[in-house]
Amino acid sequence: MLFLALVVAGAIAFIPGRGYEKTGDVADAASADAYVTDVGGEQLSRDPAAKDWAAYGGDDAATRYSRLDQITPDNVDKLQVAWQYHTQDVVEEGWGTENTPLKVGDDLFVCTGHDILISLDAVTGEENWRYDPQVPDEAIPYTAACRGVTYYQVPQDRLQKTSSSTTTSDEGDHSTAASDDGTTTSATERNVADTSDAACRQRIIVGTLDARLIEVDAQTGKPCSGFGQDGQVDITDHMGSTPPGYVAINSVPVVVRDVLVTGHQVLDGQSTDEPSGVIKGYDVVTGEPLWAWDPAKPEQSEPLTGDAIYKRGSPNMWTTAIGDSKLGMVYLPMGNALPDYWSSKRNEAEKTYSSGVVALDVETGLPVWHFQSAHNDVWDYDLGAQPTLVDFPTDDGKVPALILPTKQAEIYVLDRKTGEPLGGGVEERPVPQGGEEPEQRSKTQPFSRYANLRFPPLTPQDTWGMSPFDQLYCRIQFERARYDGPYTPPMADQPYIQFPSYNGGSDWGSVAVDPTRGVIIANYNNMAMYDQLVPRETVEKLGWKTREEKNQGVTPIEGAGAPQVGAPYGVDINAGWRNPYTGLLCTQPPYGGIRAIDLASGKTLWDRPLGTARANGPWGIESHLPINIGTPNNGGSVVTAGGLIFIAAATDNLFRAIDIQTGKTVWSVPLPAGGQANPIVYEANGREYVMIRASGHHFMHTPKGDSVIAYALPEQHGS
Repeated sequence: MLFLALVVAGAIAFIPGRGYEKTGDVADAASADAYVTDVGGEQLSRDPAAKDWAAYGGDDAATRYSRLDQITPDNVDKLQVAWQYHTQDVVEEGWGTENTPLKVGDDLFVCTGHDILISLDAVTGEENWRYDPQVPDEAIPYTAACRGVTYYQVPQDRLQKTSSSTTTSDEGDHSTAASDDGTTTSATERNVADTSDAACRQRIIVGTLDARLIEVDAQTGKPCSGFGQDGQVDITDHMGSTPPGYVAINSVPVVVRDVLVTGHQVLDGQSTDEPSGVIKGYDVVTGEPLWAWDPAKPEQSEPLTGDAIYKRGSPNMWTTAIGDSKLGMVYLPMGNALPDYWSSKRNEAEKTYSSGVVALDVETGLPVWHFQSAHNDVWDYDLGAQPTLVDFPTDDGKVPALILPTKQAEIYVLDRKTGEPLGGGVEERPVPQGGEEPEQRSKTQPFSRYANLRFPPLTPQDTWGMSPFDQLYCRIQFERARYDGPYTPPMADQPYIQFPSYNGGSDWGSVAVDPTRGVIIANYNNMAMYDQLVPRETVEKLGWKTREEKNQGVTPIEGAGAPQVGAPYGVDINAGWRNPYTGLLCTQPPYGGIRAIDLASGKTLWDRPLGTARANGPWGIESHLPINIGTPNNGGSVVTAGGLIFIAAATDNLFRAIDIQTGKTVWSVPLPAGGQANPIVYEANGREYVMIRASGHHFMHTPKGDSVIAYALPEQHGS
């Protein structure tokens, strides 16, 4: 019990923790100006009914806001499990589905770690159908993520033209459906007219870990054979060699003006000769390639033909884009060129269009503007968060804008017509120089004048452990390393500390925006990394090989012993800067928090740690301590008109509701597995539900599972 007492003492010493503040009040929703934006388009996701969750971010603006108000801070403590469903798909290595389902009409749409699509009844959780695309385990890169799916309804003017070509095909069909007696039957046995206008009018679109785009009928789960080849498109054409796991779609494709746009993850850390990060646009109904934009050759967008291939190693977009059909633009949150920690082989275009947001004309696939959030990035500061679209107040009136959170803990607001920074703009500040390729380092890096989630730079006193011996070990490591603040350059002759880490600030969970109260809700990470470049000859002696050379399955934690073949150095990353003896982090808590930010001014309204110590402790032993120390977290939140924030994300495996006015937790419940996913809120039969996918996460060391859980007030409260 000694270590528990030490952890308690340490946790108490850091509550409320440095950097936490409360500076204002959340406005009353009834009196606040609305920040709702018009993104155009005719799809349900443009302005979904309050009862639905029709897009990955709730709507096409990705606000993650629900207009439902049945559940409030006054009655949320009465929430109970309404139903629970098990997908029967538990990934053994690289688990972490990160899935946010959709709810449209009476149905929910879920995907699993093997990209199995499942339709559920929104009231009962009973399975309607499932479609298995047969994704093999060897296709899993780091994490078997299927962050979400896309709902699309074919416009009436195209329906008559395509009804004959969108009939469903039995060939290769892996879909099943639950019949009235509870048995599972093939979708081909259901009473569906193959050639009617109803066939594939409503579609579910998923990108798979083995690099396919697949469209199925939302009512039956049967492939839409008029899309591509028997309902699917292979995105790896003209990419050259793509070994399993090297090209994976783990985020949500977006549809803008009937153009289906997808990026993909490219396996980091292997070599300079990895597949291209080319972003592609397809006709959403037929799958016809319309354009292909490679950041290495930004002036071209015509799809390649013949034997030509897209430049290998160019920047990719692994996360979720967002579009504005009214303006005809799609906004791409970009990663950096490979390898992550060496830049001398990048061309000028790759340096220009990496680690920032790029606005493409969705009709041509060519850039309109771009904004870079990290210059010539060698810190793996790719953009992970999906941007959010709002109408932003300025002295000249409201401007269609884009909120851009970053891993560096900056939050930018950009004019989405021009890319011009709003809300105070951007400051270019001097940053540390030197490292192993000093001529490549930018003398300045951008910092937001609008809002940020930054903590002060680390000091030796910030090293931490559960005992004086642990703290001494971490203190010695700090003294041996180079650390000159943000953007300390990569080093080979000594370790260097990166803070924030590549899992810092805002990641794929993104932010939520209450457009009536005018509040941004941002959860974030506050962790360091302990890194070092490793000379090529040492890499060879250590036997570090690429995944292809090792012919292995799921790749271990990103950056740990990465060979970076083709560069003078490999890299060894200690993600989170963990003490090798106890597994605890070497910096003091809090490691994560959640903040309310006034949208108009960027000022902090309240800020608090997120996550208790209950499921964390040395040597992987759960402490069971309820103290709110602020844990690492992945996944985001949803905000409701009822005045609540629902979020899991933290490593304590709790699903919680937070009062948006005060920042206080007003309800929490343990999950059967880690809740590293964004929740949704929907209504069915007049009852409001809050739903979360609990599948755990290997990177966050939370337990694996396959649960889909919906919570609601008891029937007498929900009617």
